Amino acid sequence: MKFSGREVRDLLVAWLALGVAFTFFFERDLVRALMSGGVPPVQFGSVLVLSLTTAGVAFLLHELAHKVVAVRFGQLAEFRADYGMLFLAVAGGLAGFLFAAPGAVYHQGRSTLRENGLIALAGPVTNVALGFLFLPLVFVGGFVTDVGYRGAQINFILAGFNMLPWGPLDGNTVRKWSTPVFVAVLVPTVLLALFVMFPTLFL
Repeated sequence: MKFSGREVRDLLVAWLALGVAFTFFFERDLVRALMSGGVPPVQFGSVLVLSLTTAGVAFLLHELAHKVVAVRFGQLAEFRADYGMLFLAVAGGLAGFLFAAPGAVYHQGRSTLRENGLIALAGPVTNVALGFLFLPLVFVGGFVTDVGYRGAQINFILAGFNMLPWGPLDGNTVRKWSTPVFVAVLVPTVLLALFVMFPTLFL
């Protein structure tokens, strides 16, 4: 699998921008304190590392999963960052809201409805797998616990959101291919997303 120079650049920019956006969104008090000189920059750096290793990884591996499956089906596939949306994500995170759409993997070539469905499905399934990989880290302690919790939370939410049958989301493509597969993946991913967002509802 090959990556063009532009694709590598877009992946790196998207990864960094998402890391900053999620840092602003989750740590608004810390950002305000940093801007007023109330906390050392190294503290902001540790939170940025947390966002890069969780949110940034979640989004980029989601997109790369699309690329891997598309290439497996003989298609030309390449990630393209949406710089306007990345700017909106950073600005929104600073303002207290977040809509992260870093870009997409564009693929071309002959493909069946099933192949398109599997390409779309690869992203959410990857996020579910990542969520479960992050989950055991919650019990380690310290900074690793923060990584585990944030990683599981973001990956499960991303999987559930992307499986919704709306517009350009992956769930809509999967539904057009196979309703049984769509339902079989939608239900657990949405439940996982709701669990990490509202855990008291399940306890």
